[in-house]
Amino acid sequence: MFRFYGWKLDRNMPDYGKQAVLIAAPHTSNWDFPYVIACFDLLKIPVRFTIKKEWMKFPFAATMKRFGAVSIDRSPKIPGEERKSMVEAMTDLFKIHDEFILTVTPEGTRARREQWKTGFYHIAKNAGVPILLSYLDYKHKVAGVGKMIWPSDDMEADMREIMAFYLEHSHGKNPENFSVDIRYI
Repeated sequence: MFRFYGWKLDRNMPDYGKQAVLIAAPHTSNWDFPYVIACFDLLKIPVRFTIKKEWMKFPFAATMKRFGAVSIDRSPKIPGEERKSMVEAMTDLFKIHDEFILTVTPEGTRARREQWKTGFYHIAKNAGVPILLSYLDYKHKVAGVGKMIWPSDDMEADMREIMAFYLEHSHGKNPENFSVDIRYI
């Protein structure tokens, strides 16, 4: 499918080890999902993404698992305990999986969003794993993982580097729906 529609694969990928948070951007169309899945499959990246636990029941479970879905259950283990934050629940996934590439879409929607959700950064920092910057460039029909960033103690500088990468490499299917996080440009 990937090559049939004229897409090229950028195979110049950083060596990330066995665990990472992978940003999937831009996210401007439903078409992004099949192209991203094809790209990651061709690059042999065993991607996972989180989904509500309700989607991991019959009849959806088998299909969702095949695509890499992992359910998130934030409910307290002991009655009266506080519910885990999404960042805590996602960070915990790195503790229970030796090989784990967690894919996130920090835009959070296919609509234009000028401020990204930064949970991906906190997850990577808390788990001690790198952030991989994957991209879809509809203008040139190229997809890949172009850069790796280790979260530092200077989130603002790291986020500026991430935004600079996406300003240069990302051309969404619906470009009017894509924006980097304007707080960091």
